[in-house]
Amino acid sequence: MEIFTKVFSHFSLKLTELALSTCLELLTGSLEKSLMTSSQLTVMDALSEANGTFALNLLKKLGENNSNNIFFSPMSMSSALAMVFMGAKGNTAAQMSQALSFSKIGGEDGDIHQGFQSLLAEINRTGTQYLLKTANRLFGEKSYDFHTCFTDSCGKFYQAKLKQLDFLNDTEKSRTHINNWIAEKTEGKITEMLSPDSVDSLTKLILVNAIYFKGNWESQFVKEMTREMPFKISKNKEKPVQMMFKESIFKMTYVRKISSQILVLPYVGKELNMIILLPNENTDLKMVEKKLSYERFIEWTNPDNMHEREMEVFLPRFKLEETYNMEDVLRSMGMVDAFEQDRADFSGMSSKKDLYLSKVMHKSFVEVNEEGTEAAAATTEEIVLCCASYSLRFCADHPFLFFIQHSKTNGILFCGRFSSP
Repeated sequence: MEIFTKVFSHFSLKLTELALSTCLELLTGSLEKSLMTSSQLTVMDALSEANGTFALNLLKKLGENNSNNIFFSPMSMSSALAMVFMGAKGNTAAQMSQALSFSKIGGEDGDIHQGFQSLLAEINRTGTQYLLKTANRLFGEKSYDFHTCFTDSCGKFYQAKLKQLDFLNDTEKSRTHINNWIAEKTEGKITEMLSPDSVDSLTKLILVNAIYFKGNWESQFVKEMTREMPFKISKNKEKPVQMMFKESIFKMTYVRKISSQILVLPYVGKELNMIILLPNENTDLKMVEKKLSYERFIEWTNPDNMHEREMEVFLPRFKLEETYNMEDVLRSMGMVDAFEQDRADFSGMSSKKDLYLSKVMHKSFVEVNEEGTEAAAATTEEIVLCCASYSLRFCADHPFLFFIQHSKTNGILFCGRFSSP
């Protein structure tokens, strides 16, 4: 069983087993948060915390022992793996729950999937001033039998249908079909998620999750003001970058414990924000990453700890496209048995014993420019409200972290590290 994930905001998950393959299509419905019960809101809040914890744990893992650029969609990856989790049992399920931080949700496993149903519906609701859509699908070997309760649950919680393909006899046609679906869902930003050697006649199940986002800044940068400036990769190394400029009123704060500024750049409608965490020039970004937790992130970005004031903001114009093989990272987070053919327990998917996770791939793309962004996913005393003693200039001319967050749910849709042009 293999999983592929893509993010442009696009995430593709491929699940493969030794003998068979099936397909499931996941499309989120719409549900207004105002119509949700208090129980649904409680579960959704707990799920946002679980996803946020997973996001920051994953950010640290991907950044270990390197200073590379990073970009991924934790929401996309988490929701795709949640469908795999729905079919996991025993120790396999326990390890996945721990790695994905689902243990924070409590209650029954069904609460997790109900939470995703509500969360994805809120994120994908219509009538917004930005374009954000997610789509999920399971592509399965047509000769392989999956439990009806599994496919029905995918349909109930993730609006997913099963799509059967002939991996056994026509591998290339199946691969092309999946790649075309992914390209369509990501507006052509991700076109070759599955390479020719990634699918074979033994493939049983490929799970794909795609997420696409395009939003304009509430206050756009002035194109005529963009100019070349040095970006300080390290103390002794610089690279030129096209630096955007905007003077406007922004929310920001200063966190003394990590010697960092935090700036909020809202998108039109202010339902989504880009949050930029910029250390002082003499502060190591690695130190900041080590101290970052979901609880601190929420505390530091709490609107009550922000101060609105006129700021000069300098931000690089950049484009990132990253591809990750997630197996080693997920194993290091405790998700081991799912990848072992003789230990994986996906008996919730099928009565056959040969199903296991063979690959998890994640591909992501983001572009930040003057108009906006396109993408495929502490304690109070540590906060210092911005005041006259702090700089009114926010210049991101050295490595920083950035997050795209859904303000209503606190859900982290995308996160990354920009280290080098």
